[in-house]
Amino acid sequence: MAKRVVVTGLGLICGVGNTSEEVWKNIVAGKSGVGKITHFDASAFACQIAAEVKGFDPLNFIEKKEIKKMGRFIHLAMAAADEAFKMSGLEVKPEFAHRVGVHIGSGVGGFDVIEREHEALLKGGPRKISPFFIPAAIVNLAAGHVSIRYGAKGPNEATATACTTGAHAIGDAFKIIQRGDADAMIAGGTEAPITPMGVGGFAAMRALSIRNDEPERASRPWDAGRDGFVVGEGSGIVMLEDLEFAQKRGAKILSEIVGYGMSADAFHITQPAEDGEGGYRVMTNAINDAKITLADIGYLNAHGTSTPIGDALETKAIKRAFGENTKVPVSSTKSMTGHLLGGAGGLEAGLTILALRDQILPPTINYEVPDPACNLDYVPNVARKTTMEYALSNSFGFGGTNGSLIFRRWQE
Repeated sequence: MAKRVVVTGLGLICGVGNTSEEVWKNIVAGKSGVGKITHFDASAFACQIAAEVKGFDPLNFIEKKEIKKMGRFIHLAMAAADEAFKMSGLEVKPEFAHRVGVHIGSGVGGFDVIEREHEALLKGGPRKISPFFIPAAIVNLAAGHVSIRYGAKGPNEATATACTTGAHAIGDAFKIIQRGDADAMIAGGTEAPITPMGVGGFAAMRALSIRNDEPERASRPWDAGRDGFVVGEGSGIVMLEDLEFAQKRGAKILSEIVGYGMSADAFHITQPAEDGEGGYRVMTNAINDAKITLADIGYLNAHGTSTPIGDALETKAIKRAFGENTKVPVSSTKSMTGHLLGGAGGLEAGLTILALRDQILPPTINYEVPDPACNLDYVPNVARKTTMEYALSNSFGFGGTNGSLIFRRWQE
């Protein structure tokens, strides 16, 4: 019999806050984290805005001598993991260290490190490349550093499935515990793509908003005036545990994870499948895994990136799954946090858990002019009190890779 899996800790950091409660407070208040880019001089770029993490000091989480061994995406993951561990109260002891694992992914890893070291190569030759270049940049070192920090000797993985990374990491970790291969998993995603090549690359694809004079109004999922997504940075990490393991140690339980779906569009390298077919299948796969019905879902945290094509096709996918006249509330917290790419699924899973905990639907801000192609209840502009038992979170990525997670409200 499959084990039940619960959430006992959260670590969230993004453009609207550096802790879970700060992030959640600002999300409920409808506060945007988008502003002018300060990480580099973006004056020559078509897109000059992003959702940067503000006031972040890695020295609060990492020894000074270790900082240079890590890219910023690892710094952010270490901060989020620190909060998740502290919230969970889990102390990894030698007798069960092999039963505690880590699954933290990233879509692009250390772009900042790659750019810095390439510049060093061009200016000073190969001898100027740092010996820490590779371990500071590669995707799996976020999971590696977290496992080393806490002595977690169980399964250790790092998925890299573009913007579905965080959701896949959490879903895969859920299944590892469910089948009995670990008692606890620290899981999620992390990203730090606000670099010249990161922003420049997405801008070259014409994927980013260029509403540079109104940064806080730039991310506007489903609004008729949307013109692209806003890149964000940050990390979303959850502590997952076998229910019996958590209860035995007296852990406070935040939520239960009950469903996980995966699918592939097999259609296009960047565009979703026509009619949202892949999105439809991933949601129904998650529903089937949870052994509930679509009518049980009280809230859907959408992928909702603020791109003209993506938002319309996700709307089609939702209507195909839930019914043409569905009343399920749908919102995109990316309207405030920007798009964290590989970190998005972890952050949004955390926000979905907090929505269930507090029975509040987070808003989609900047929803001003309805688009006839997008006609669902997007919880426009203002958070809403509700009563719900289950909530679903969507993540879709380049290459047509999709993931959906379903969480259940926890009541003692």
